[in-house]
Amino acid sequence: MKKHLLIFFALFSLFSLSADSDFPRVKHNPWELIIYRSENKTDFNYIRCFVRIEDENGNDVSKTKVKATYEWATIPNVVNKYKNKLYLDGGMAMHLHLRPGKYRFSVYTPRESYQGFELAKGIENQNQWESNVFEYDTENPTKVIFVTPVVNDNGFYKGEWWIDYKAPRFFKWSEGKISN
Repeated sequence: MKKHLLIFFALFSLFSLSADSDFPRVKHNPWELIIYRSENKTDFNYIRCFVRIEDENGNDVSKTKVKATYEWATIPNVVNKYKNKLYLDGGMAMHLHLRPGKYRFSVYTPRESYQGFELAKGIENQNQWESNVFEYDTENPTKVIFVTPVVNDNGFYKGEWWIDYKAPRFFKWSEGKISN
């Protein structure tokens, strides 16, 4: 509770500064997109999903037109750099610095990435897990998109991912996207 009050007062003081103040105005970088994968229940947080980024022509631009860093939701003030592949664990936010243009995002989890987890044994899809394709234009006002695991009507994971501009429902953890 104290943390929430501290954040509230800090934000209030930022917005209450006068326009002629010596402090620079805080604003979002127009070429940055945040991809957030919220925390899930159990060991599902440790099953990585890898991010694919393609340009309008279908070329993989993950290493050429994009620079990425990530933060953990529990440690938001520590910025980390990716060493190889772009990925998300539960509770991670990826900050993508994009060149202007249109992009297609998707995530996937190879079979070898989830095989050692007890949780994955009961999932019906035992192949590579894939997501929908999310099309994004840097001119779009959306600056955050969310990655969520897909669950069936009974709440069991299906071995799929869902990318959307709408945040998933939250309680203590995020709920999976329910598919019919």
